[in-house]
Amino acid sequence: MPSLPRCHIVPMEAHQVAFLIGEREVLRWNSGTDYPRPYFFPLLSPSGAMLTRMGHPGAPDHDHHQSVWFAHNKVLGIDFWGNSSGATIRQLQWFAYEDGDDACRMAVELGWFDGHNPEPLIRQELCCELRPVGEQGEYTLELQSTFVPVAASLELGKTNFGFLAVRVAKSVSAVFGAGVLTGSDGQQKETNLFGKPNTWMDYSGPTRWGNERVEGITYIDHPKNPGQPTGWHVRDDGWMCASPCMNAAITLTKDTPLTLRYLLYSHRGAVEPARVAELQATFGATLPMRVVKSEIPHIRWQIARFTW
Repeated sequence: MPSLPRCHIVPMEAHQVAFLIGEREVLRWNSGTDYPRPYFFPLLSPSGAMLTRMGHPGAPDHDHHQSVWFAHNKVLGIDFWGNSSGATIRQLQWFAYEDGDDACRMAVELGWFDGHNPEPLIRQELCCELRPVGEQGEYTLELQSTFVPVAASLELGKTNFGFLAVRVAKSVSAVFGAGVLTGSDGQQKETNLFGKPNTWMDYSGPTRWGNERVEGITYIDHPKNPGQPTGWHVRDDGWMCASPCMNAAITLTKDTPLTLRYLLYSHRGAVEPARVAELQATFGATLPMRVVKSEIPHIRWQIARFTW
């Protein structure tokens, strides 16, 4: 009798999808309508503690900070970042849930709606791959998004806010906990890192109060993303966001969609730059994911890797 794959994806009630390594859930995708956009929560540390949180620890006007989420605050001038404009991002369909011994994958399609027109402004194809790293409970989450405008062209305005944001757990933040924000250039703290180009950013800190155990999350930018070297919108209060539109607007067309690739690394201990460099090199050499029609009976779509 064949054994079950080590990594697997389980659709849950309330429009949630669980990502498991063995019998341990480490990540959950939430695409219900309680919030204006989908998000990942929780994202767990190797020990099982929460590495991210919902909302800002001290600012109730920042409830749009939804753990790990996609947004942009200047899509044709429309704010998809906050919660008050009426703009929403909704899951239109799922394409594939794929299990495996080395990794599991999910592909979905999201629509970006301005709150007035029934058609979305943007269709976002999101492909995710969860991959265990080593034998200590560490893992990586690869997130690849392709943004295609419904109209002939669409401008994503110059802004610090977009596309992939990470709000870390309270205890891991520098202001509200005992965490440390570190960039690939070796600098630490918001004053030295805000707006500066870096190939990765890391937040590490205690994941349980009264416990000296340190864990963290490293956010790695892909070298082929636009705007290289990418500037970062980061805060000591506990969040990180690579900002490809920080210095200039990006115009999308149907023939030239935007693809962004990022890697999140859930790790034990403080950040180890040499280890991150290894993961970064592997990620940079990995072919992008694509949703393709399946030739396997009963499976309509598959996720494949090859050049565009």
